[in-house]
Amino acid sequence: MATLFEVLNHLRGVVLVTPWLLWLLVADLLLSLLLPLKLISPDAAYNLSSHVAFTVWRWVQHIFEAFNGAVITTSGDKLPYGESAIVVANHVGWSDFYMIQTLALRAGMLGRCRWFAKQQLRVVPFLGWGLWVMGMPLVSRNWAKDKQELSRVFDGITNRKWPTWLISFSEATRFTPEKYKQSQQWCASKDRPQPQHLLYPRTKGFVTTVQHLRKAPHVKAVYDLTIAYQHGKQWHESPSMWDTLAVPRLSLDKQQGGEGYRFHVHARRFPLEELPHDDEGLARWLEERWVEKGKWLEKMREEWAR
Repeated sequence: MATLFEVLNHLRGVVLVTPWLLWLLVADLLLSLLLPLKLISPDAAYNLSSHVAFTVWRWVQHIFEAFNGAVITTSGDKLPYGESAIVVANHVGWSDFYMIQTLALRAGMLGRCRWFAKQQLRVVPFLGWGLWVMGMPLVSRNWAKDKQELSRVFDGITNRKWPTWLISFSEATRFTPEKYKQSQQWCASKDRPQPQHLLYPRTKGFVTTVQHLRKAPHVKAVYDLTIAYQHGKQWHESPSMWDTLAVPRLSLDKQQGGEGYRFHVHARRFPLEELPHDDEGLARWLEERWVEKGKWLEKMREEWAR
């Protein structure tokens, strides 16, 4: 039975989210109307769709941080303003998007974020059309089948020099204790190192992306983002999608009388020219980054446990 407090939070969430959802519907319609323009002027369609996307993502980021009190802390390398990059991150929950978007906003690239999305979305009216106009890669995770789709996305970035953060969660799925056990079993059977607090990364998509986009002169680096959460004393626990939109004072700390969430993202920037040039070397490079990320997460867990 929901408490009065929970009911009030749900009502509050409805009030906050309804205007944004209405704008999201309008944005999807606007993006869909850009389909004919994409055939005539791909650059104009890309730039206009980026402006529309910025308004949607900035609004929901404002709900999360300003209205719901999420405090996102950051560390690591400062990301250059306006730089195009390949972005890889671990995946814990819905709020991972906010962690990445806060860095993109500071770097002036929020509207230029492009996420690997599920292929099934392409048939969704308006939403799928909008994603296609924006140049989102809509993939099945079968890299042989996705070759044509990836060529479409990569060609726009490489040949037309579209400014982009091309973002993927290299684990391909959200972290759970059960999936972590499966990852441990797989790593043991394949004699691969198991990163702490992470699933072993899928390397094929990363290798394909790097090998294509290193041909684009304006794509300068790979950003490795490590996302950490804690709720009270519960490590690696992130809020649900609805909680990020409805619950106030998400980061209320002990001094303020509560045990809220901690949100942190650690950034590392690697110049693309310094990465290995062969496929096997790139796969091992990503594996090494995940091992390092696990060690960093363990240090953060110990620090937050004090």
